[in-house]
Amino acid sequence: MDDDKAHKTLMPTGIPSLDPVMEGGVPAGSLILLLGDIGAGGPEFAYTSVMLLSRLIHDKPADTETIPREVWYVTFTKGKEDVLSEMTLAFHPDLTRGITDIKFIDLSQIYFDSSIVPLDWYSKKDIFSRLQSRGGHDSILGALATNLGTIPPRSLIVFDSLTDLATQYAKDGIWSDFAAFLRGLQRVAKEWESTVYLILTRGILDNSRELEISDISDAVIFFRWEETTGGRRQRVMYFEKFRGLMPHLEENDLVKFAVRISTNEGFDVSNIRVVI
Repeated sequence: MDDDKAHKTLMPTGIPSLDPVMEGGVPAGSLILLLGDIGAGGPEFAYTSVMLLSRLIHDKPADTETIPREVWYVTFTKGKEDVLSEMTLAFHPDLTRGITDIKFIDLSQIYFDSSIVPLDWYSKKDIFSRLQSRGGHDSILGALATNLGTIPPRSLIVFDSLTDLATQYAKDGIWSDFAAFLRGLQRVAKEWESTVYLILTRGILDNSRELEISDISDAVIFFRWEETTGGRRQRVMYFEKFRGLMPHLEENDLVKFAVRISTNEGFDVSNIRVVI
């Protein structure tokens, strides 16, 4: 499938206040970097999208023309129950009623096996099995690639969090493997027509490496805190780039938005442009 064909098909984010702004959703096959300051809304954006799309799948499982076929959540340090519990505690049951349909790829075993973290902190296997498995598997990127290859086309895939993975490859000499992996993912996502969210906390990686990830991605949605009149802080979201959508967004002055996060609605944006 060529790049132009993939980008003619839209996939909704599921966020009611955002999809109309983008004329229905994001180009299918997009690698989207959710780059943000701590607490500014990046993870909540992903959570809300995941919850609302999984609810649509739960309510209309046969409708694959306008929603993803499946929602997949990739974790590197968190467990499945951890993620589901966080959603359940933070948001109204009406938002979370479809989360049992979310499918998980949990790579925390491989992640922690290459660390000094004690085995009994992250594994429930008996001590002999844990010692056998430690170091007895492929690299985390290899395992990730293998797992991603099993996901059906036209799915939503969330990496929570890319920060955890990127810091493992931040050393000179192996960063190129990580960058090459992302470039390959950016390319193959078009063939899969799957949307991929990469959650990255701003300021942890060196600036040059953060910029390289941004350059590789099809879209960069930035979340940050800004001071408002009266000294209050406001969450703000803006599009730094979006291949296939940026001209539409800029022509209509739809680049920067105030953000609100609530129990009942999750992540919500204002369609009124924020004036700096």
